[in-house]
Amino acid sequence: MNDTTLRPAPIGVEDAPLRVLVTKVGFDGHDRGSRLVAAFLRDAGHEVVYTPPWQEIPAVVNLALQEDVDVIGISSLATDHLIVPDLMAALREAGLGHVAVVVGGIVPEPEVPALTDAGVCEVFGPGSSRDDIVEAVAAWGGEARRTKLAQGGFDA
Repeated sequence: MNDTTLRPAPIGVEDAPLRVLVTKVGFDGHDRGSRLVAAFLRDAGHEVVYTPPWQEIPAVVNLALQEDVDVIGISSLATDHLIVPDLMAALREAGLGHVAVVVGGIVPEPEVPALTDAGVCEVFGPGSSRDDIVEAVAAWGGEARRTKLAQGGFDA
């Protein structure tokens, strides 16, 4: 096998903690909400990879690939959610179409369909509860992991 060949998942991988990347793309530097969500997910038992704000799409894709994440959480308090469809396309191009992506923050209701049409699993607005976020991430992350397993496994 060459280095790009996927192999079966190690025993017990289905029960391993989900790996979640929490990040902010574009020029939005308001990170209080993303830090809180990262803590919620960590406290729920997930492995969280947290980035500082102002990430570019190629950097997010590269980090998602390197860290083998199941879920990417994007925080947007400005208009940076509008570039998430570009992120979704870049993830698919990189072979990461199975990774679940959720968005949280200030997303005007008329802009939500553009995100879900691009493949975003869920959009959380202001006032979303910790339990709702944690439960949704666990559900979408589990689905992402099952999809990856069905597509041929995990890198060794």
